[in-house]
Amino acid sequence: MATARELMTEGVQCVRSSDSVVEAAKLMKQLSVGALPICGEDNRLKGILTDRDIVVKVLAENKDPIGVKAGELAEGTPITVQASTDADEVLNVMAVHQIRRVPVLDGDQLVGIVAQADVAVALGNADTGGVVEAVSTD
Repeated sequence: MATARELMTEGVQCVRSSDSVVEAAKLMKQLSVGALPICGEDNRLKGILTDRDIVVKVLAENKDPIGVKAGELAEGTPITVQASTDADEVLNVMAVHQIRRVPVLDGDQLVGIVAQADVAVALGNADTGGVVEAVSTD
C-alpha cells in the first residue's frame, strides 16, 4: 500500500503567518496554486490559506487585504497526516474531515501536501471518486 509520502506533492512553499493576504495572493499566482500552508516564524504549520478564504473572509467583508495577515485566517489545529501514513488512512482523513488537501508532516516538519489531484494521479478511479464524493457532501 502506498504512503502519504508517495502520494504527496513535495517542495510545498509556505506563506508566513506574518505575511499580508496580498503577499499570499501574489505567491499563489506565482506558484499557480489555490492554497498555501501557513507557517509561523518557527516554520511550523499553523493552517491552510485558500483563495476562497481570501475572497470570503477578507474581500467580501470589506477588510483591507494589505492589513490582514495570513495567520489571522488560520483557524483551529490543522488536520495533518504523517509521511508514513498509508494511503487508505490519508483518504479516510480527507473524507472524514471533508478536506480537499491534507498537509504531510515528517515529525513536526511540513514535507508536502496530498491533494485530490494527487489521489487522482496515484490511485484508481474508485478511490478518487470516493474522496471527491466524501469531501463534497454537506
